[in-house]
Amino acid sequence: MSAEMLIWMEVTFNVFYLVVIWGLVITMLRRRHELNPRTRNLADPVIWAFGLLAIGDTGHVGFRVWGYAVGSLDSTIQIGNLELSLVAIGALASAITVTGFYVFMVEAWRRRFNRSYGWFEYFLLACAGLRFILIALPENNWNSVIPVQPWSTLRNIPFAILGLGLAYLILRDARAESDKTFQWIGISILISYACYIPVILFIQQVPMIGMLMIPKTLAYVAIGFLAYKEYYYQPAIRKTDEVGALS
Repeated sequence: MSAEMLIWMEVTFNVFYLVVIWGLVITMLRRRHELNPRTRNLADPVIWAFGLLAIGDTGHVGFRVWGYAVGSLDSTIQIGNLELSLVAIGALASAITVTGFYVFMVEAWRRRFNRSYGWFEYFLLACAGLRFILIALPENNWNSVIPVQPWSTLRNIPFAILGLGLAYLILRDARAESDKTFQWIGISILISYACYIPVILFIQQVPMIGMLMIPKTLAYVAIGFLAYKEYYYQPAIRKTDEVGALS
């Protein structure tokens, strides 16, 4: 496959993804008032999680589309005396917001299964805090289009612990309660990391491995549609309203 064909494939996918993810977020927000208070309480962390994801990925994949449009992913903007790479700024924005995504999904798990935070859950949240600290260090060289090692790996270690720990919590409780929706959400999280970790480790040596970001991104889309169907799809709204009326 030619380089030009790969670029068009990436651009098409990125635009499609942004339309879908923003469509989900906007539809969730518009239908929020239709939920009964109990279901709204369960669904709210999902809205905020995907809102953050949409904002960060607009910068991440949006700036990649812009870079291709102007002819180079090395395109920069001048802010005062700083010359900043648009693609790198987008990657930084996504690194921050996707961490927030998982923090909100931890809260979504807690509310879904009526759990309280214990040492393990606080450990996961501490991993999110550690990742924010690592992201802020200048050694990351966020102006580089290709992530630099070893900092790309270092900042993703607590991120992997956070996401995989959340997947464990979801799958443990979803299986115990035969919750098919959250079982698939947990599986989707595992799929996303199975695609993401090789990219983090080997993108510098094998640039084509970056194509794994497509199935990784589709796993997030799957989580969004699973959550939407559970909380916002009209039959689900009627079902949860009936449950709320009986309780």
